[in-house]
Amino acid sequence: MCTTCGCGLSQIRINNKPMRIQRQSHQSLTYRPLRPSPAQNHEPIKDPASNPLKAKNPGRRDHQTSETRMIKIERDILAENNRYATQNRHYFSAHRIFALNLLSSPGSGKTTLLVQTIQMLRNLYPIAVIEGDQQTDHDATRIRATGAPAVQINTGKGCHLDAAMIDRALQQMHIENNSVLFIENVGNLVCPASFDLGEAHKVIILSVTEGEDKPLKYPDMFQAADLLLLNKCDLLPHLTFDTGLAIEYAHRINPSLPVIQISATHGSGMTAWLEWIEACRRATAGALRQ
Repeated sequence: MCTTCGCGLSQIRINNKPMRIQRQSHQSLTYRPLRPSPAQNHEPIKDPASNPLKAKNPGRRDHQTSETRMIKIERDILAENNRYATQNRHYFSAHRIFALNLLSSPGSGKTTLLVQTIQMLRNLYPIAVIEGDQQTDHDATRIRATGAPAVQINTGKGCHLDAAMIDRALQQMHIENNSVLFIENVGNLVCPASFDLGEAHKVIILSVTEGEDKPLKYPDMFQAADLLLLNKCDLLPHLTFDTGLAIEYAHRINPSLPVIQISATHGSGMTAWLEWIEACRRATAGALRQ
């Protein structure tokens, strides 16, 4: 269960097969209860009457104890996720795979952008895709139609991918060396910001059909991103969306965040996007050689 939002990840499927992960700890990352019993935390059960502070204000003490446990559980979950992310990162480095984590709210045009990107890059180097959605394999089907291999992860009630899911997906894929791997995360501007997947960069896609104030409403996501793609710019003549204000808000949160205005359907801005991918891919490869 995700401590960021409380979502349940009990029905994870990869390519329509139930996902089972063997972990080092006796509890799974996604099944860890929000509020473990004292026995799970190795804490003795105390009589409230024996604690004068608790006797005076039991509600406050219960609240504080609950918050403390929640913080500990969240740290444990993220620490275990980060171990898998490190493992993924080592795998990517060993095979010279350049991985990008694509993030956005639902309906921003991620999959359309990804289809166009694959079609423009597929003659330059191998490409693979990991798709994340709560249900269906519609997006993976669209990706496979381009000729690129794609694995679909269905998170059930979960609202984000985690590094263990990526680890399991990688075990089911044959990704060529020197590939570009696109990870299309579940549409959500909250939880995916907290989960490192082992990727080289996080790319956030914001559609002009959304509000300019999205960076202010969801600052963690924009702070974590390495690039902002402002998508569906072909629709601007029909909208009141203020691109300058949206970029200003994004830079309030992340002053160094690069921004590319793009239209996946019309092709504007695609060259700049592909150039960014190539520059970052070369930089990552150069860092590995040092």
